[in-house]
Amino acid sequence: MAKVKITLVRSPIGAPQRQKDTVQGLGLRKLNHSVIQPANLQILGMVRKVSHLVSIEEVPEETEVR
Repeated sequence: MAKVKITLVRSPIGAPQRQKDTVQGLGLRKLNHSVIQPANLQILGMVRKVSHLVSIEEVPEETEVR
């Protein structure tokens, strides 16, 4: 499954409470904090709601060594 790196680039201080809750739900705590999440529909929907506060980039899949 693909993964995405989500970084908080703008402060949610002036944003509505629902957007603040979405940022917290993504696991973002402080400005310039990044998390890696799976690229499923739920996460991408959350990112879309706060797209003006975050930046997103795809993380290349790591090859699994057996």
